[in-house]
Amino acid sequence: LHPSEDFEEIAFLLTFHCFPWDMEKALEFALFRTFAVPSISRVLVATREFIDHTRKRYDDTELLLYEILENGIDSERGTLAVERINSMHGRFKIANRDYLYVLSTFIFEPIRWMEKWGWRSFTIGEKEAILNNYLKLGERMHIKDIPKTIAAFEAFNLAFEKEHFAFHPANPTIGNHALDLLLGFYLPKWLFPLGRPVALCLMDHPLREAMGYSKPPSWLIRAVNISMLT
Repeated sequence: LHPSEDFEEIAFLLTFHCFPWDMEKALEFALFRTFAVPSISRVLVATREFIDHTRKRYDDTELLLYEILENGIDSERGTLAVERINSMHGRFKIANRDYLYVLSTFIFEPIRWMEKWGWRSFTIGEKEAILNNYLKLGERMHIKDIPKTIAAFEAFNLAFEKEHFAFHPANPTIGNHALDLLLGFYLPKWLFPLGRPVALCLMDHPLREAMGYSKPPSWLIRAVNISMLT
């Protein structure tokens, strides 16, 4: 398979066959990472969708992305998914740079997750296929000035986070609801206080700082790192 011609099939195989659990977790953290940007979290607080209907809003995002990944962006279901994405976002004034950043997280969080936690890293060709897959989605979402190479898009991603990651009360307002939802996939609610520090171990310092979260103990970070690799 060639990353320039078969990128949709490569993205499908990586997501649903090679790394199904890892890709789902990586995309969850990609979504979570966007909450550290006040211009994004403020919009989400204003709509109240992530506050009043956290599970539905999470499911909507995952289902729409997976409709495209499963069926192809040019399929009937893929086309309808893109139309729904555009309709949902078109009601709000969202800066192009914020769209670009969200798109970049769907590319680079899975790449970084596999490098750190996966049973293997993506190959160069697989990274190119993931890039091409989301370039096509970005074009269908009418996002402008999308970097066309891995290096250029990653440079944008890193520079954006350095400039725009900042604490705002809206960040944890959204993040806490999302974190409780993700913990609820594995734990009963009464164990959330024990699970939350473990989840924070999977976040880097800039993300925790922008979300207003404290750094977990070093011993716990080491323990989580070891457990994720075994």
